[in-house]
Amino acid sequence: MLFTTKWLSAVFGGHQGQTKDSITINEVTTDSRLKSNKSLFIPLVGENFDGHHYLKQAYDNGAIATLWNKQKDLPSFLPANFPVFYVENTLDALQKLASAYRQEINPTVVGITGSNGKTTTKDIVASVLKKAYKTHYTKGNFNNHIGLPLTILSMERHTEILVLEMGMNHKGEIEKLTKIANPDYAIITNIGESHIEFLGSRKAIANAKLEIVQGMGEKSSLIIDGDEELLASIKPKTNVITCGFHHSNNVVINDTEIFHQETRFHLSDGEWWTIPLLGKHNALNATYAITLGKLLGMNETVISEALQTLERTSMRFEMLEGNNGVSIINDAYNASPTSMKAAIEVMKQIEGFKEKVLILGDILELGDYSKEMHESVAKVITYPVTALFTFGKESKYISDQIQKENQRMTCMHFDSKEKLFVKLRGYLRKDALLLFKASRGMQLESLVEAIQKKSF
Repeated sequence: MLFTTKWLSAVFGGHQGQTKDSITINEVTTDSRLKSNKSLFIPLVGENFDGHHYLKQAYDNGAIATLWNKQKDLPSFLPANFPVFYVENTLDALQKLASAYRQEINPTVVGITGSNGKTTTKDIVASVLKKAYKTHYTKGNFNNHIGLPLTILSMERHTEILVLEMGMNHKGEIEKLTKIANPDYAIITNIGESHIEFLGSRKAIANAKLEIVQGMGEKSSLIIDGDEELLASIKPKTNVITCGFHHSNNVVINDTEIFHQETRFHLSDGEWWTIPLLGKHNALNATYAITLGKLLGMNETVISEALQTLERTSMRFEMLEGNNGVSIINDAYNASPTSMKAAIEVMKQIEGFKEKVLILGDILELGDYSKEMHESVAKVITYPVTALFTFGKESKYISDQIQKENQRMTCMHFDSKEKLFVKLRGYLRKDALLLFKASRGMQLESLVEAIQKKSF
């Protein structure tokens, strides 16, 4: 059970039907097509759809109550006793309900935002905290103005820790999310170039990420990338903990060692830590989780054990095996210039491969900065990378730059995945490592799947 209709009637003043009879609500849904078990249906309205038209389908699939825009007529099929809660706007009501339920359950809330690494950090944090607490966390990409409230409204009543990823495209969006969630702890992973098309500069991106503090209380703690100069303004504030590689941070990463399947790193707490993830950037992401775990009273042994059994969202620097034993790094879920460079740097450090092949697609939402940002990626494409293949439109700036600067490297641009796949067939062997990286919209995972099947 999440709550009852009686509880809902205290959240929303206008209602009809059996709203005060303590009818149990087990789920909240916005998708009328899904089978549900005694759900509250919230009909959202978009540019091309209106969920109010699908109440009958939701009813047939298990909805036993609904929020309803009071300007719209109720369908005639509804029984007179069906609980209806009238609201001005169903999206606003979804967010209001999530906020009320968060206060009702009152778990310790962890908010995570940043330009890159927030999903990986969320996965690491959740894996660590689950070892000691009943933890509920964001699944998939449910990190926006709809997904975050639905994540809150799917937590069980006995939840002790709620871990929420917070994404954004525009100014003001993190502010809205943090005021719904009211985090007790928050992490800002880094400041990159994602969404610079909408925000105009990295400084504006930093300010947008810092909106997370607007929903936090005076005793809340903020953990940040202390190496990021654009976050310097928040450092002097109380309860800010800095993590990073520079010796001035509160928690310092002194050394990192990257192996084929793991990264080992040493912290200023005197301990060595090991994670089944590759790269210095993932050492930093894990450091946020280690720091948070300690703040929440977890001992180092339990945290270390949790780091060995991470549950990760797929397509984020995922090491796979393809046909003929070729090694694949599937990092195709999303990309920014910063994360693409980081992925390439990690690939360069992995030993044991004769061929290291980059398959890079477009980085989207860069606007007028696209050419400059794509060309900047070329700066890190050096030996031991042996081949570069780009796909799309904007990624051609990367291959063009390499062709100007590096005549020895095999470099080609493709506007067809089929033609690119044919070229990649020549690299399907045990001594080759292939890295796939692009924005989500490029769907490079289709090439990864094709290489695993050896057909496109």
